[in-house]
Amino acid sequence: MKTRKLLALLGILFLPGFALAQKAAQIVEFVNPATVNPPKGYSQAAVVDLGTCRMIIISGQVALDKNGSLVGKGDFTAQADQCFQNIKSTLESVGGAMNNVVRLGYYVTDMGQIQALRTMRDKYVNVSNPPTSTLVQISKLFRDDVLVEIEATAIIPNK
Repeated sequence: MKTRKLLALLGILFLPGFALAQKAAQIVEFVNPATVNPPKGYSQAAVVDLGTCRMIIISGQVALDKNGSLVGKGDFTAQADQCFQNIKSTLESVGGAMNNVVRLGYYVTDMGQIQALRTMRDKYVNVSNPPTSTLVQISKLFRDDVLVEIEATAIIPNK
């Protein structure tokens, strides 16, 4: 009898938590498109269902192609271009486009490359209505030969 009461009490205490976890699982979908390098220990993007739209949060992208090879060793412009290509293909894999980007975050090892970064950015975003952004110079990224990392957030209206 005591066991049944204990189980009933545990059900009352933990069932709402299980229901919330189920609901959260329906709100957020983690994706790893085949067009970008498969990550180890994280997801390339999270798709968050906001009802009337979806928010896409894209992990920081570096200049690795879909096979994991570095594009543009020693070439900041080529690396920035590959970062934007990765962001673009990730967005397209979930039904979005670069015009849906509302925020960009940049991590660069050399602030002297800001004009090259702006030139690449302007190839991909709506320059008449650009997204918000943050630019930070850092001493090092996860590899010595990686010069830039770019993360993005996009909002895609539901149809």
